[in-house]
Amino acid sequence: MTQLAEPVVRHWDFPRGIASVRLLTRFAGERGLGMDEVLAGSGLTPARLQDSAAEVEARQELGVVRNLAAALPDAGLALGREYHAATFGIFGFAFLSSPTVRDAVNLAFRYLDLSFAFSMPRAVVAGDRVQMELDDTALPDDVARFLVERDLAAIHTMLAELLPTPVPLLSLNLRYPEPSTVEEYTAIFGVRPRFAQPGNVGTFDATFLDAPLPLANPQTVALCESQCRTLVSQRRSRAGIADEVRARLTRFGALAGGMPAVARELGMSTRTLRRKLDESGTSFRTLLDEVRMALAEEMLTTGALSIEDVAIRLGYAEASSFIHAFKRWKGTTPAAYGRRV
Repeated sequence: MTQLAEPVVRHWDFPRGIASVRLLTRFAGERGLGMDEVLAGSGLTPARLQDSAAEVEARQELGVVRNLAAALPDAGLALGREYHAATFGIFGFAFLSSPTVRDAVNLAFRYLDLSFAFSMPRAVVAGDRVQMELDDTALPDDVARFLVERDLAAIHTMLAELLPTPVPLLSLNLRYPEPSTVEEYTAIFGVRPRFAQPGNVGTFDATFLDAPLPLANPQTVALCESQCRTLVSQRRSRAGIADEVRARLTRFGALAGGMPAVARELGMSTRTLRRKLDESGTSFRTLLDEVRMALAEEMLTTGALSIEDVAIRLGYAEASSFIHAFKRWKGTTPAAYGRRV
């Protein structure tokens, strides 16, 4: 299997532009929901939404999504179809101006933190097919399905804008139980999904990857990508405390040191670090679990390490503790997961 570009971010907690929240409130208003109802608890105000250059924290957008999903739980697919290339600004124009579908996908992954994604995408070429997976394991349970449906429909809409003839899906697997009706899925994606599957995976013919795009323009894509680099550099330089902690936890040996070691590296007390993480809506335990889960998946996929070796590298004193944690994350044992992949 040949993987396309690796997504530059592996977790949804990155700053993002205001455009998605504006779209969410417009979508809600068209369905009879008031702006105050949709923005409740997010820390955002109607006045803030008027600033097109404003940025929001991912958890603020997540709060708006949670309000919308609670009021309109079956609207995820319809919402996703509202996300067009223009919604993403310069990032979307770079996408459309790419030479081929492959170039567009790789560009999207390089600048994924300029998107509004919550379920993290990954694409792999397997023989004559491309497998596009949306990982929702880090999402809160109450909004995971809604966001997968939104993001899946948004990706499908964007791909449809690339070519005169939309890229047809060959199959679509979803992790969730089958709903009472699947007509909307079939109408949008052209295939009947299989539900209650191990992951959220759509497949399409790999020959579409090298299809030339009608709006391809070398000068435009170069200019747009230059602006993307500038914008993403500015955003990453303002990344919050959660990203700083994640970055340190991924260093070799850092997992065993725990919160005191990370706090020392950041030049603050454990108490201050705990307070800052709490203010950002997360905790050290949550971030530690996220990093351990991602690293565990990588190490188990290679098959080169025993369960005991993986546990040691992740900072566990005993393999049994790692096995218990992994079952909590993925719903299966590390050994079963390793055999499956």
